[in-house]
Amino acid sequence: MPPKSQDHSPEPRSKCRLLEIVQYSCELEKVSSGEVGTHCFPFSRIFQICPHRPAVEITRYITIDAKTGEIEIPDGQSSLPKGKPWRDVHLYSKSEQ
Repeated sequence: MPPKSQDHSPEPRSKCRLLEIVQYSCELEKVSSGEVGTHCFPFSRIFQICPHRPAVEITRYITIDAKTGEIEIPDGQSSLPKGKPWRDVHLYSKSEQ
């Protein structure tokens, strides 16, 4: 019996879910007493996770309503980046480029 081939067609968006990761960018700053303190700024990264596909960061492709937190995703899967499994990522040495 031949092995089942994996279907890599885009999943309907309804089967996908979104994941938010909050990261922080921190800077050192001097306070009035002369001591050095740390000031951190949060920023969100949004990922789309679809069944049988790698997670893809879509932060730069979406619009977030600052008041409600609602996320607007552009129409059409073609405008979103495509992910690939780590097993398909190849590193090349400079001599091979």
